[in-house]
Order: sequence, then C-alpha cells, then structure tokens
Amino acid sequence: MTLDLWLDVVCPWCYIAKRRVQAAIGLFERPHDVSLVMRSWELHPDLARGVGGPVDHDARVPGESVAPGEQRVRVEEAAVDHEIRFEWSHAVRANTFDAHRLCALALELGGPALQSAMVERCFAAHFTEGLALDDHDVLQRISAEAGLDERRVAAVLASEEYAANVRADEEAGRRFGATRIPFLLANRTATFTDLGSVEDYLAVLRDVVTEKA
Repeated sequence: MTLDLWLDVVCPWCYIAKRRVQAAIGLFERPHDVSLVMRSWELHPDLARGVGGPVDHDARVPGESVAPGEQRVRVEEAAVDHEIRFEWSHAVRANTFDAHRLCALALELGGPALQSAMVERCFAAHFTEGLALDDHDVLQRISAEAGLDERRVAAVLASEEYAANVRADEEAGRRFGATRIPFLLANRTATFTDLGSVEDYLAVLRDVVTEKA
C-alpha cells in the first residue's frame, strides 16, 4: 500500500500530520506493507528567495475562523503527543521550492526512509532552529545531516534538477482534489484532507485493505 502525503516543510499542521500518519502505520496490522511518500506543495510559491522576516503562524486555516493568537495554541496542543517543539519566534519566511527539490532527490537516492529524514530535518530547521530554508548554504548543511550525498546536493542546488518533480507533485495533488494541506492519498483512491487523528489515519489504512479484499 502506498500513502502519498502532500505537505510543505513550513506548515505546522503538516509536521503533525506526518508524525500521526507514521504512528498510524506503526499501529497497522501490516506496517511493513505500507510505503509513505511525501509530495511537494508550496504554501507560498510566489515568495522571493531571501526575503526572510518573521512568519505569521497565526494565519487563518482555510474554512475556519480563529481568533488572533489561538492558532499557535491549537498547533501546540495537537503536537503534544508527537515530540514536536515549536520555537515560533525563531521561524523565518522562506521559499521552499529548493527544499522540495532536495526532498525529491532524497526519495531517489534512498527511498521513502531517506526522504522522511530530509523532511524531518527541514521541519526542525524551520520550526526549532530558525534557519532559512531558501538559503543554499543552510540546505547544503542540513541535507548532509539528513544523510544525503553532499556532492549530489551541491549539483542539484546549482541546477534546475528535480524542479519538474516538484511541479508534477503539485499538479498531481490538484488533480486528486487537493486544495489545501495536509492532504493524504491512499493507494491513489482514498483521500483525506486536513489534519486527522492517528485513529483517523489508521481507519484509512484499514478501509483500503477492506476495499481491496
């Protein structure tokens, strides 16, 4: 079974969704039969590289009305059981296109496991360390820390490699009905939009198995 999870590495709800989906896989009866692949989705595709500045993590979730300051509280409450720490004052705005290109490289070099490590490293860099994910020096360093080959990373950053992969992910997401993230697709049939609980994601896995049977 393949799970495709569309996310952006500066989206706090996506960070939580990734951890919850992984927890659901761990509880599933046949966890080794499930492959989780992260797909690219840019929250701010028009943001210029190097702009920097503070991030408004109190931004309203589409379709919801949330009072100022409440959004971060809700995120922190949702993250409690997943060992995620948010240092809101450290996070800086960044264009994530190159980070997504490197996540695609990680998938090619080491499959879903290496891609997962790279995505996690990007989340930590943004939400905990206050690093700019559109700074090539930063991306070079954190990619090496995640386990990617440094020379391949440098070559990718100096080129347009994997740009088509990012665009293809975004187009595929829209084709499957994604309008916002996190967005989960199971076996290219069952979809789950927005943040679900571990139990929700586990139910998706079991439903797909039932339908296949």
